[in-house]
Formats: sequence, C-alpha cells, structure tokens
Amino acid sequence: MIVVGTDLAEQYFARHAGARGIKAARAQYEAWLAIAQAADWKMPADVKRSHPKASILKGSRVVFNIKANDYRLIALVQYRDGVLMIRFFGTHAEYDGIDAETV
Repeated sequence: MIVVGTDLAEQYFARHAGARGIKAARAQYEAWLAIAQAADWKMPADVKRSHPKASILKGSRVVFNIKANDYRLIALVQYRDGVLMIRFFGTHAEYDGIDAETV
C-alpha cells in the first residue's frame, strides 16, 4: 500500500516527546507502518488477516490498535488504488472524543 499522512503521526510523536510510553508507541507504529507499506490489501478481509484486531468501519475507514490499544490509528483505505491515508493518531481517550467514521 502507498501510505500517506505519516506526517500526522510524526507530529503527534514530536508533540508528545518524553511522554510515558511514547517510545514504545513509536516502535509499534513503525512496525505497523512497515506491514502496511508491504501489504497489498484489496478488501477489508485482507486487512483483518494481517491485523485481526483492526476494526472495519463505514466509509472505508479502519481503526488499528497501536501499543496494546493504548493508541489508535484511523486510516481511510482506497483498496482499488492501493492507498492508505492516515486520518488520526492518538490515545484511546483522544479517540473517544472524535467520530472515527468522519475524521
């Protein structure tokens, strides 16, 4: 997949540098990113095969759990074009304050 929007996650990490658990979150995000970039997801079932705990939402959005669900990443996936756009990265509590289907 072509992954766009990585700057959103990078900005989050920069703003929270030194926060408890942020280094582990970054390491797990980077592992997720490597998997996503190597993936060839053609449908939501393909995502679920590589990320069984991912949540498939309406509007071609997928929620990925990062660092044992301490953090969440929302992506808009254009399966036909092979593009994944990161739309949100934040803590579980921050995720609870947004509408994952419209972000």
